[in-house]
Amino acid sequence: MTSAAVKASIIIVNWNGREHLAACLDSLAAQSWRDFQVILVDNGSTDGSVPFVRERYPWVELVPLAGNTGFATGNNLGLAQARGEFIIALNNDTRVEPDWLETLVTVAEAHPRAGLIGSRICAFDDADRIDSLGVGICRDGMSRGWSRHQRWSELQLPAVVPILFPSGCAALYRRQMLEEIGFFDDDFFAYCEDTDLGLRGRVAGWDALLATQAVVYHKYSSTAGVLSPFKLYLVERNHYWVVLKSFPWPYLLLLPVFTLCRFAEQLRVVFAGQGAGGEFRAAGSRRALVGALLRGMADALAGTPRMLKRRRLIMRGRVLSPSAMGRLLAQYRLSFRELLGAEAPAPPAGEKEVSAC
Repeated sequence: MTSAAVKASIIIVNWNGREHLAACLDSLAAQSWRDFQVILVDNGSTDGSVPFVRERYPWVELVPLAGNTGFATGNNLGLAQARGEFIIALNNDTRVEPDWLETLVTVAEAHPRAGLIGSRICAFDDADRIDSLGVGICRDGMSRGWSRHQRWSELQLPAVVPILFPSGCAALYRRQMLEEIGFFDDDFFAYCEDTDLGLRGRVAGWDALLATQAVVYHKYSSTAGVLSPFKLYLVERNHYWVVLKSFPWPYLLLLPVFTLCRFAEQLRVVFAGQGAGGEFRAAGSRRALVGALLRGMADALAGTPRMLKRRRLIMRGRVLSPSAMGRLLAQYRLSFRELLGAEAPAPPAGEKEVSAC
């Protein structure tokens, strides 16, 4: 795994995640296919993560940083050390099946126009409960793992299925695509950076697939919390930037309308205690959550000129037409009820009728 030339490079970004690392790294050590390197970027952990990895996993290539640069920049710094044709982002709070990497690489080699390949991601403590089968997206840029909380055993899916883009929790990215469009956007810090990268890849004409037999188990939101002010701020800010960078222009013009629709649905699920609304009602400081949401909106607005400049660069390399991109977003669209966990999404089945909310 430490040879000069490797087929795949796995990048793990860690921040005070020592409690997760043994399960993750032990599962990588047990992979059936061996032509890979593991790069662990440590974001200034204070829990002993670095000496733990250095002593117990000497085959892991460590990139210790002085402070927390976030998931996006951490992966970008890992990419600088990567030698593989395929770049794999993997969360530290995961474990993978022994044939996970072999399956991902086999699918990638069989589909040369697939720049993004996702894993079947299930709950860490319940192998049949789905965390993500790719990602669905709302009209305002909010995204969510497809089929979350459904049972894998109740689905009938082939070994390879098309998706909009994969979750960055466990995703393979073709280096050729990254050389064209770049990796994660440093300004995102964390959350929605995989949505941004996935949509940029689709705009550039790359396909996205799900390798359903490449299985990962994930502890959902173990770093920032299921509903923390920090996470809410980043998600609220970053999803607007996703729209500004890659969505067709009609979506940008209607973004205020779509945002009001989402807020209306959020209020409804809070009062009903459903899905994310129940999490909000159980949160310790609702005032802090509301403040985080407002700060996210304000900072998104402040960053708009910068994101529009990046949009122009993205559109210069556009392969997918705006109308084709609109159809793709419609095909994998989530309603706001589905986003907030008040309704289970059905598997994507063609285009959906366009409406305001």
